[in-house]
Amino acid sequence: MLRRNIRMRREYLYRKSLEGKERLLYEKKRKIREALQEGKPIPTELRNEEAALRREIDLEDENTAVPRTHIDDEYAHAAEKDPKILLTTSRDPSAPLQQFVKELSFVFPNAQRMNRGGQVISEIIESCRAHDYTDVVLVHEHRGVPDGLIVSHLPYGPTAYFGLLNVVTRHEIKDRKAIGTMPEAYPHLIFDNFSTKLGERTANILKYLFPVPKPDTKRIVSFSNQSDYVSFRHHIYEKHGGPKSIELKEIGPRFELRLYQIKLGTVDQAEAQIEWVIRPYMNTSKKRKFLSD
Repeated sequence: MLRRNIRMRREYLYRKSLEGKERLLYEKKRKIREALQEGKPIPTELRNEEAALRREIDLEDENTAVPRTHIDDEYAHAAEKDPKILLTTSRDPSAPLQQFVKELSFVFPNAQRMNRGGQVISEIIESCRAHDYTDVVLVHEHRGVPDGLIVSHLPYGPTAYFGLLNVVTRHEIKDRKAIGTMPEAYPHLIFDNFSTKLGERTANILKYLFPVPKPDTKRIVSFSNQSDYVSFRHHIYEKHGGPKSIELKEIGPRFELRLYQIKLGTVDQAEAQIEWVIRPYMNTSKKRKFLSD
């Protein structure tokens, strides 16, 4: 198993290393295609390669014209089977953190909660790969307050690091009758204001933690981005009369997420390439937003 994982990881890295060459070739073919469509002369730097490139253009179809990236490979098979998630914590978790993780295990369908104990991250990731888990979610805390969430996609990544803020669990809501019981149906997802490339990337990482719901399910999970703070809300709705009489009921938990890093690898790989990270000087640019326009 270890040799197989090493070989598959090496093949994945090799495919990723070819992306630069494929992107350069794609740009050359794009310039030739535009020149032919607009009736302009072929650029001088491409005249020696024109014949070979035109033969390749003639053989392409809509599936092969645009080069694939490692981002396509990461979630290529995500829709074929439901996600299988392992939820765990930092070592020696407090009671509030254990309660929060317990509620997260109901939020994410097909999630299994595991006591961390003395296990190291590399052992957890290796075990999850062997048992066909699709994601590992780690929750961290500071003095009993949950303050960090790591989502690591298996087998090769990516890994997203979020800060957790304003966590309110179900048991902290005093009106228990108002929130009702937690349904186990697969939820509909709402993503609001993830308009940039980084925003779409973040939405994809969160989206593939949930399986495809049935059309008539009444459970809704929403991720709403406002100034790069992603608000998580969990609702159910009921129709008492016509289509306009819909009652929306929040069932918790609720929290805010702040993305601060995405790595092209799993959480145990310290050498993995960093795709995006927030820097200290970015905090001073008040009007600049990264997840939305």
